[in-house]
Amino acid sequence: MHGMSMASTVKPNPRAITVRIARDPNDLMLVTAIRSAVYLAEQDCPIEEEFDGNDLVAAHFIGFVGNQPAGCLRVRFFGEFAKVERLAVRHQYRRSRLSFKLVQASVDYVRRKGFKRIYGQAQDRLVDFWAHFGAKPLGHNRKLTFSDFSYTEMVLELEPGDDAITLDSDPYMIIRPEGDWDRPGVLDLSAGRPASSPLREMAAAGP
Repeated sequence: MHGMSMASTVKPNPRAITVRIARDPNDLMLVTAIRSAVYLAEQDCPIEEEFDGNDLVAAHFIGFVGNQPAGCLRVRFFGEFAKVERLAVRHQYRRSRLSFKLVQASVDYVRRKGFKRIYGQAQDRLVDFWAHFGAKPLGHNRKLTFSDFSYTEMVLELEPGDDAITLDSDPYMIIRPEGDWDRPGVLDLSAGRPASSPLREMAAAGP
């Protein structure tokens, strides 16, 4: 048929798994919806325990099966380690490999940021799942129970990636959107304009 491109006749794979980082309030709404379905509805977790005050100081990953938001995961950062947490996959997608894809995306992300250790608190029944990625019990034998589950402290030792971001990295890379460091961002493009801000002239003139 004339006027119809081949791309327009190709339907997306409804079972294809993709993972991306959350970037805006709409993405955080998807994260909230997924975790509400899993933790509040299925596990009867109190809302103030699930939404614990840390969501606005973390990186979030959203996993899709086809075009459906199906899972999420949260990463927080400390001086010596990153903490991977709040992995949630909607029940109808648990036979997929989405949970593995979410964790692997977070591990790759943490390595790129130069961290050498990931810490996690795994429900005791999920220790073997985290062991699949090389995580091992921390070994402190500290009893950890919250929100009606018993947890095991896990740690995953990492080698930072060869492309880990450091102070020697391109300074424009450091100010690009989080997790999208290899593609020029809006601030790269702004560098094509001369430094002409009136504030610059005021600073040069002095008091």
